[in-house]
Amino acid sequence: MKNKEGEAEVFHKLQKEKERAMGKLKIAVLISGTGSNMKAIVEACKAGVIDGEVVVVGSDNSEAKGLEFAKVEGISTFVVDYELTKKIDMSDPANNELLPADFDVEEILRKQCLYSNEYLSVMHRASNARIFFQRRAIAEARLLSELKKYPYDLLALAGFMYILSPFAINRINIGGVHRIMNIHPALLPAFPGEHGYEDTFNYGCKVGGCTVHFVDYGEDTGPIIGQKAYEIYPGDRLDAIKDRGLKKEHELYPECIQMFAVGRLSIGERKGRKIVHIAGCL
Repeated sequence: MKNKEGEAEVFHKLQKEKERAMGKLKIAVLISGTGSNMKAIVEACKAGVIDGEVVVVGSDNSEAKGLEFAKVEGISTFVVDYELTKKIDMSDPANNELLPADFDVEEILRKQCLYSNEYLSVMHRASNARIFFQRRAIAEARLLSELKKYPYDLLALAGFMYILSPFAINRINIGGVHRIMNIHPALLPAFPGEHGYEDTFNYGCKVGGCTVHFVDYGEDTGPIIGQKAYEIYPGDRLDAIKDRGLKKEHELYPECIQMFAVGRLSIGERKGRKIVHIAGCL
């Protein structure tokens, strides 16, 4: 048994070296729960559907079940507890030392798209927004520090329940190259936010779907890479459309990552909005 385990370990190391030599896409994944899309990405890499490998899986939740799957697969993992940063008293000057040295809250407020200018025009609201982004920057600095340990080409958000701020996005999208993808359980731009399936169902839609997009400064507003749809039948319950939708998600995300891996994606513009062009498509 020990010999077989030793042989498997040697094979795994040789396979990793082979993949690095072949220049396969290195993928980092962030999850908050079961990580079903992360699992689909890992399996797609193993099956050769994606010319890449998942090099690390990170989470905000130490209890996330997806972390155990990653560990079994021999993938490095880490946790950054965002909840702890929510408790930091930013009115205490001593806590300013926790902020990243290159953090500029006024720059973040100018770039962010979560709060409207009208909202920020009220003084106490603007103060709350500053505190929100200060705390978020502390968490994201820790996240970026962990990710830096595992050189990666693409960051895939797979059920990660925190929106990345401009602070993190700008430090991942080096040179303006989009390197962050997200999957959303609705046909964007309809139903952004946390409850895509619920919103689709409660609105009485006859068709639902999922979307993979690049991440920008807004909430589910980035350039759309791919979409898949499914029918919603009379008598369907919410659980049924979630099951149907997840199957589509697990097909779509690997397809979009593979297009990134082979260089088929580029960013263009249409009527002032960024869009994704896919080489080989009309």
